Amino acid sequence: MATTTHGITTGAVARRLGVSPTTVRSWDQRYGIGPAVRGDGRHRRWSPADVAMLEEMCRLTSSGVPPAEAARAAQRVRAGAGSETTGEPTARPVAPALSALPAAPVEPVEQVERVERVEQVPVEPLPLPADRSPRSGRRTGPASGLPLGDVRQECRGLARAAVRLDGPSMDRILQEVLAQHGLVTAWEEVMAPTLHAVGRKWESSDDRYVEVEHLLSWHVSTALRRAVVAAPSAVSPAAPVVLACVPAEQHTLPLEALAAGLAEQGLPTRMFGAAVPAEALDAAVRRLGPAAVALWSQARSTANHALARHVAGTAFGVRGARTAPLVLLAGPGWLGGRPGPGMVRPTGLREAIDVIARRYENRAAPAGG
Repeated sequence: MATTTHGITTGAVARRLGVSPTTVRSWDQRYGIGPAVRGDGRHRRWSPADVAMLEEMCRLTSSGVPPAEAARAAQRVRAGAGSETTGEPTARPVAPALSALPAAPVEPVEQVERVERVEQVPVEPLPLPADRSPRSGRRTGPASGLPLGDVRQECRGLARAAVRLDGPSMDRILQEVLAQHGLVTAWEEVMAPTLHAVGRKWESSDDRYVEVEHLLSWHVSTALRRAVVAAPSAVSPAAPVVLACVPAEQHTLPLEALAAGLAEQGLPTRMFGAAVPAEALDAAVRRLGPAAVALWSQARSTANHALARHVAGTAFGVRGARTAPLVLLAGPGWLGGRPGPGMVRPTGLREAIDVIARRYENRAAPAGG
């Protein structure tokens, strides 16, 4: 009986670590670093030793250690935390920041200049501003118990379909909103608010609504990928945009939204997905010579500033006319300090698309013209 009250919930431990509950759950499912004891056989309850294990997982993965290797080391930390009375020290493996990559030294976070203003982050699923002007079809009543607030009617319809696990209805609503309003509006005013509402409900309901979150994420991802396929193919031989999550980062939906938005503009992309190892990203950048590289980080524990600097400083092309990619620091993990040389941090999906589009326009402009 006592085990049901000991420990903290997944939502609470996620807030403490600065990561999302989905990341904590995926680490449990993929690498077996869940809580040692579950409250009633189903709900996760994290003890202090469990939290120490997750803190070590965050530290190692943000340093560039592969998640599977980091998980094994983190489990040893929990074993040590659970047997502190033995007096034996717990080994903390030292991980290279970027393995063998020639990255610049990383300044401590505390030494970074303070942020002049709180910024929204590119393609981040944020709720709608409260002062948004009312529009037809907007409602404020409750929808299936999800904390939606003042949102579009299509958003409420999508939320109701998600709670019912009604996949066909979700597909229909997503297709209609993309056709009627375009990618950016569909993402910012329908997809993202619904995803956030489901995530908040899951976080506050002791691991319930997981199936709703999974199904909704799948259908949103499917709709975004269909939008990429349906967009006109980029026939230009121009260098592509590389889209990648930093090592240990599993959140791909915002990058999928960016890929769909760039496809709408006819711009070429290469999506590398979740948790791209530093060495693999370095190899891709050198082989592709991209016009821009968007690096997604959901939490400060996954933001890899050394990797971003390394990518921004990677030059390619013929001698005498070498160039380097523009690096977009995408996601809330990058907040805190100004972007370095060759980097930008847009304030939303639309601005991220515009920044990249201008990059292509500048490259296409004739010299001296």
